[in-house]
Parts: sequence; C-alpha cells; structure tokens
Amino acid sequence: METNKILEHVDHTLLTQTATWEEIRQICDDAVAYGTASVCIPPAYVKQAKEYVQDKMAVCTVIGFPNGYMTTAAKEFETKDALANGADEIDMVINIGWAKDGKFDCIEEEIRTLKAACGNKILKVIIETCLLTDEEKIKMCHAVTAAGADYIKTSTGFSTTGATFEDVRLFSEHIGEGVKIKAAGGISSMDDAVKFLELGADRLGTSRMIKLVKKEQASGY
Repeated sequence: METNKILEHVDHTLLTQTATWEEIRQICDDAVAYGTASVCIPPAYVKQAKEYVQDKMAVCTVIGFPNGYMTTAAKEFETKDALANGADEIDMVINIGWAKDGKFDCIEEEIRTLKAACGNKILKVIIETCLLTDEEKIKMCHAVTAAGADYIKTSTGFSTTGATFEDVRLFSEHIGEGVKIKAAGGISSMDDAVKFLELGADRLGTSRMIKLVKKEQASGY
C-alpha cells in the first residue's frame, strides 16, 4: 500500500499532558502537508487549531479522556463545548467500570446521548480493549452499534497496551453495519499500519506515521 494511502487513514495525534501550542501547530502543519484524515488534539486547543487549519484539515478531540469515569452530563457538556469550538470529530471514552459491572445498557445510553450532541459529526467510541475481556469487547461492539456511533476505537494509548491485531479482527466480526474501526495506540511501523487496515480498520490513531515518513525518531502514541 502506498504511503499516501496509509496516511489518508491516520488521525495524526498529540494528546500528551505537556503538549504546547507550538507542538500542536506543528502536527497541524504536518497533517495538512501529508494529507491525514484529521489531527487529534486536546480539547483546550480545538478552537485555536480550527482557526489555524480552517477547512484544510478535520480537527478531532477527546472526551472523558483518558479514564472515562466522568458522568454522562459532564461528557455531554465537554462534547457540546468541543463542537462549539470547531471540532469536526469526537473520540469519547466509555465508563469502563460500567462495563465491568455489566451495565452495557447505561453505556449504550451514554453513547446515544453523545451521538445526539454530535449530530452529523463523527463520534468514535474508545472502549480500552486492554482492560476488557473478549466477552466484554463483543458486548461493546453491540452497544456501539445499537447506539448509532460511527466508530469503535481500541484504545486511549494511556493504559497498559494499545491496539492489537486480535482486537481489530474481533471487532470486524461483531460490529454492525455502518460502524467502522479505529485502531489506536502503539502502531509503530508502516507494516503494522497496513496490517491493521487489511484486518478492517478504517482509521489509525498514531503520532508516529508522519515521523516515520520524515525519518525522525518515532516514539510515543
């Protein structure tokens, strides 16, 4: 697969706690120059970044990040605020404790609430696969589908591990029609990126792909 075709699926990401505007501006410049799907950045930078890139690049941000245990009302407020600031795409984290309690109906309702806030904007649902059993992952595939979200996403990149081929394969077997897959966290090579896409991922959340293209040291998310 050609490099530019891989990059079309990348959410070029910078979510570190120490991220500065200068760093955010640089990934925006790189995203535009290399034609990624979006930049994925902290909510505090959304307004500034959208004013900077305007219509040249989609701006994605994270909600309930990275732990997911905020109230639904808090996540709904975060979502509406991000959209008002110009966000084009929202990546929300589920309440993982609810999944452990078997409260998938509550998770589904929360996703539905945030999708209603998003309207025609893209909503991706981060389920943090490294903390769930396969049975819980399958139930999350069903909940994400039933709630009408656009994507199911593997990971925040802030927990024990990121995306795995096995999880993307599992998602592809259990998501419903119209739901896409985002693999995120720890994607460290072009070969791995291609394999994730071949297994059914439509988006790749990573900070490394453009660094690899530019032959820079590629570490991090």
